Amino acid sequence: MKLQDLAKEPQLIKVTLDDADLVEKYGDALDFYILDRQPLNIFAKIANADQQDIAAVAEVMSSLILNEEGKPVMDDKKILPSDVLIKAMTKVGETMGKQQQQK
Repeated sequence: MKLQDLAKEPQLIKVTLDDADLVEKYGDALDFYILDRQPLNIFAKIANADQQDIAAVAEVMSSLILNEEGKPVMDDKKILPSDVLIKAMTKVGETMGKQQQQK
């Protein structure tokens, strides 16, 4: 197999937060999207993020939590509630880990 055969354009995959606490609080499961493979600059930020520095991790994660159009859900003016952000960050990590194992 040629290495170039593995290079593909990233695709959006849907991620659902269906935690009972969130569903009770917000009235429904919450959907967002992530890319099934990350650009090199994002991958480098993830690899270099200090896991003890929650602000640094949150900054990296904010670029990973996307809407159905592939645009970041959060920006300088829009921030998710902390309970949703923490669950989304956890789900991003789990989903990316599963994606890497499948490849």
